[in-house]
Amino acid sequence: MKIIVAGAGIVGVSSAIWLQRAGHDVTIVDRQGPASGTSHGNAGVLAASAIIPLTTPGLFKSAPGMLLRRDSPLFLRWGYLPSLLPFLVKYMRYATDAHVDYYAHAMSALLHDSYDQHMDLAKGTPAARFVGAEDYCFGYTTHGDFLADSYGWDKRRAAGAVFEIVSGEEYAREDSIFGKSFETVVRCKNHGRISDPGAYVQALADHFVSKGGTLKIATINDVELSGKAIIALDTCAGRLTADRIVLALGPWSKAIAHKLGVKVPFESERGYHIEFINPSVMPKNPMMIASGKFVLTPMEGRLRAAGVVEFGGLDAGPSKAPIDMLKRQIARLLPDISYDRTVEWMGHRPAPADSLPLIGANDVGGKSYSAFGHQHVGLTGGPKTGRIIADLIDGKKPNIDLAPFDPRKFSSHS
Repeated sequence: MKIIVAGAGIVGVSSAIWLQRAGHDVTIVDRQGPASGTSHGNAGVLAASAIIPLTTPGLFKSAPGMLLRRDSPLFLRWGYLPSLLPFLVKYMRYATDAHVDYYAHAMSALLHDSYDQHMDLAKGTPAARFVGAEDYCFGYTTHGDFLADSYGWDKRRAAGAVFEIVSGEEYAREDSIFGKSFETVVRCKNHGRISDPGAYVQALADHFVSKGGTLKIATINDVELSGKAIIALDTCAGRLTADRIVLALGPWSKAIAHKLGVKVPFESERGYHIEFINPSVMPKNPMMIASGKFVLTPMEGRLRAAGVVEFGGLDAGPSKAPIDMLKRQIARLLPDISYDRTVEWMGHRPAPADSLPLIGANDVGGKSYSAFGHQHVGLTGGPKTGRIIADLIDGKKPNIDLAPFDPRKFSSHS
């Protein structure tokens, strides 16, 4: 079949490669090119245990205080609040114990083998060198802070996540960069790291093109429908048609999805990073700094601090407060670090109200497919999502319950 994949992030590129390997004629369409957004700027962690949504019980009570605390990892552009409110009402409805369990079960099935999925995708390509098998660690200033997080760890354990709890002193014997900063460290096993997310996705895209795939740089202005099925994309390069169309536009997917009748409650969740180029110290494993909800990840020639949650829409530029918070946290954690320079970045994560990505056919006839909405785990779940999409288009039944991810579950929502 002739297939168009709209979007050249990790999800889109993965979908294109698996479809290409299945024998299809595939074109990727993207307005800027591979890894130009969040697939470049993420924390680089293959976070198989990231199966707890932000919407946990008690969020409604804790969120206002978090927004007002100077060193909280949650931010809001207050001028955006009126536009955000309808989404926020739906979002908060999912802050229940039952939904946490539902989400954890669904996401465990999608993410548990993320390292193996990345290795399968990258095997035999120049991208393979970027995939590492390090633990993903969580550092807690005090053991009491860890105990305060026990709800999430209990849910992860129940869902089958494998981790070990060690003292900060024991962890420092292997990796001394953090000194005595942590009293307790959790080491998540069977995870991994991408040493340069942008270069990794670019290498995968280059491999796709080298095998005969087409990469077209073009802005998608609109979609042409027949009933509720897409039959063409209206782009700045003209009208593009295909037998099947895959939507993997991340946070820019909402308008098209709604036009298809997939009325997913959806927002952009803005994330930030600071990179320290040629740092004097480098951790051995990616470390989630629990107090600031950001990850310090060793990358090629640089140390990246990435994370933070800000609601502020797709159009506004970066805010100063999240970057300042990251700088204060790093100064406390690594007071003696030196480096050549820093790079600051802000990007958008696609956030559905129920936090579950949309993976599957948008219409009964299977003319178009959604592959977006992964929130914090796009890099982690991208290769498997792409493989699922390729299987669905080929009429194969993936070995995973896709009901939680079905785009059509939102077809009756307004």
